[in-house]
Amino acid sequence: MELDKLCVVPTGHAWHKARTLSSAVHRLAMTRLAFEGVSRVVVDERELERSGPTFTIDTLEALQSENPGAQLYLIMGADQFMAFQQWHRWQAIVGLAIICIAGRATSTVTQAQIEAYSTLKGRFLQLSLPPMTVSATQIRQLLASSVGKIAEIDELVPEAVARYISANRVYGPP
Repeated sequence: MELDKLCVVPTGHAWHKARTLSSAVHRLAMTRLAFEGVSRVVVDERELERSGPTFTIDTLEALQSENPGAQLYLIMGADQFMAFQQWHRWQAIVGLAIICIAGRATSTVTQAQIEAYSTLKGRFLQLSLPPMTVSATQIRQLLASSVGKIAEIDELVPEAVARYISANRVYGPP
């Protein structure tokens, strides 16, 4: 996509999640480790610093204000795209950013689903990437059921993230 910069924004207080998220400190540390050394990537902490529920539209509005004239892109998995119309102010999100959809092995987006947004033509882009075969939920479940078997996720997350998870017992049983 030849982006000038990729902002990776760990979720703050996710209003739509029923489960409790792992500690913001851990999520920030793992995000930094995952993207360490990747050029033009910035780990943006704003949602973790925001009190109350965090909404994507607030983050996008702030980014647009800080980068006037920039074209923003919002990258999401196909699973998130399926629920996109349930997002807070989703129409405003489409007005600010081109929505880039990455396929998942368990969830694909059809052209018909994108065309359902017919009044918003040109605001959606399907990314040509190999579909992810694993989700963060599956990794958490694997670790919760496999105490001491961090090697099982070595190929699913960057090595530094696997070491951090193990050292801090982020997803093991309580």
